[in-house]
Amino acid sequence: MSWGTELWDQFDNLEKHTQGGIDTLEKYIKFVKERTEIELSYAKQLRNLSKKYQPKKNSKEEEEYRYTACKAFLSTLNEMNDYAGQHEVISENMTSQITMELARYVQELKQERKSHFHDGRKAQQHIETCWKQLESSKRRFERDCKEADRAQQYFEKMDADINVTKADVEKARQQAQMRHQMAEDSKADYSSILQKFNHEQHEYYHTHIPNIFQKIQEMEERRIVRIGESVKTYAELDRQVIPIIGKCLDGIVKAAESIDPKNDSQLAIEAYKSGFEPPGDIEFEDYTQPMKRTVSDNSLSNSREGKSELKFGGKSKGKLWPFIKKNKGATPEDFSNLPPEQRRKKLQQKVDELNKEIQKEMDQRDAITKMKDVYLKNPQMGDPASLDHKLAEVSQNIEKLRLEAQKFEAWLAEVEGRLPARSEQARRQSGMYDVQNPPAINSCAQDRESPDGSYTEERSQESEVKVLATDFDDEFDDEESLPAIGTCKALYTFEGQNEGTISVVEGETLYVIEEDKGDGWTRIRRSEDEEGYVPTSYVEVYLDKNAKGAKTYI
Repeated sequence: MSWGTELWDQFDNLEKHTQGGIDTLEKYIKFVKERTEIELSYAKQLRNLSKKYQPKKNSKEEEEYRYTACKAFLSTLNEMNDYAGQHEVISENMTSQITMELARYVQELKQERKSHFHDGRKAQQHIETCWKQLESSKRRFERDCKEADRAQQYFEKMDADINVTKADVEKARQQAQMRHQMAEDSKADYSSILQKFNHEQHEYYHTHIPNIFQKIQEMEERRIVRIGESVKTYAELDRQVIPIIGKCLDGIVKAAESIDPKNDSQLAIEAYKSGFEPPGDIEFEDYTQPMKRTVSDNSLSNSREGKSELKFGGKSKGKLWPFIKKNKGATPEDFSNLPPEQRRKKLQQKVDELNKEIQKEMDQRDAITKMKDVYLKNPQMGDPASLDHKLAEVSQNIEKLRLEAQKFEAWLAEVEGRLPARSEQARRQSGMYDVQNPPAINSCAQDRESPDGSYTEERSQESEVKVLATDFDDEFDDEESLPAIGTCKALYTFEGQNEGTISVVEGETLYVIEEDKGDGWTRIRRSEDEEGYVPTSYVEVYLDKNAKGAKTYI
């Protein structure tokens, strides 16, 4: 089955057919392109939808996501975001593997088709030219034969006429001979051109056209195969993301199965429990007696008046019954406007925040103290007096924070004393440094027992920081490049303004070339030409496996 033999006379139809095939391919490319745009639009809408319902940070709505049902909804939003990502993957893969590839192939196909049909038209023009030459030689041969016949007849007529001179007869004879010669020449030329045309026609219909049409057939079959492969790729690209989409759906199902109504109920209790006791029975008031009406001690009004004498943190606050409206206004510093249980949680949260700030300031003070000690031992590195102002400022901040924490811990202890019996462990949760820094923050009960209410730090700066003697000068003067023994991450920003120190930015990662040998300093390197010392408490060190300790936190 060959187009060259079966469709040898269908040049124009083949041209239309192949053009239709290219149009079909371009139509398929357009279809896939629009599909990719739909996938991108769908993914964008899914992402926007997921983002729209995400809880806002630092809002009341974010607090609701402690509950398992809300967590399941949040997991659904996150899974839908991943789900959208798979549709973006479909769009990206279809664009790169189908649309772009077929677009290049169409351009190549058009060039190949143009070349084949150009060769076909060239062969057609050649055979048409040969045909015209044959027709021209045939008409000339026919015309010369007729002219030769007329010349022969004229000669015979002149030769038979007795009145014609001999010269005229001779002239007519010569004319007849010339015409016969011309006819013979035309005959020979016509015969030669005819043989040439037959040869060219045979080559045209049995060699040139079959070869050209065979190439066109192969081109068209490759196009058909390419469309089939693209359609298969189209389905496979969809199939590739099905497992991941299935995992997203499994994640949603898992989140749904993790919903625990009992746990949510317990969380609601912890969030809204006031700590109040339910009101007692209201006694019957007998209006039939002539005596003055006496209000029961357990009546509601008595509850309002008598109970209002309770003081929380030194402020008078009435008992908030569930059916009495709460006064709205500025929140007191001691959160005395809240029910006991909620107030306790707020105070505990405040104490924890203050303790974190105290710890940060203490770390900074320790680092400055160690730096000052190094300056004292090595004056060439800097002036120790230049750190006195900073050290005093940090110490003052620590004292302020401690007094603030002491105040809130006193309120917290008072609230915990009025709540139902709690374990001693729960009451001691307000202090962060019972083990780490025992003298740093005393318990609130001990603070309130102080006669003058002042706070005295048990450890002096001299006893807190003990710097071991080292060969610091010799090591610092050594100019030989030391190999890195690990890496470190800066916990705080340090301005290395003195000689021998190096500035670091919080979160920056550097190389460790020398460990802290007891003097409170670690030698680090940023690049080949930039190295120096930083306070050890300012960095988190990760030593290589060959060094002592895989990870050291200071």
